[in-house]
Amino acid sequence: MIDDETQRLQLRLTELKQEHRDLDDVIARLLERAPFDQLQMQRLKKKKLNLKDEIAYIEGRLHPDIIA
Repeated sequence: MIDDETQRLQLRLTELKQEHRDLDDVIARLLERAPFDQLQMQRLKKKKLNLKDEIAYIEGRLHPDIIA
């Protein structure tokens, strides 16, 4: 993998992890308020899951499992 691509992936990974943490905070605050909008909560959780999938994909590209 090219160094520029590795740096780009690492930067994107950092951004995604921060966004994932931010969504955790938003979801926690939303849960503290009762009642809360179920549809909004569902959308936030789906977005968080998509971020997790993208994070896993990038981590797999940066640290591939090499079977010897």
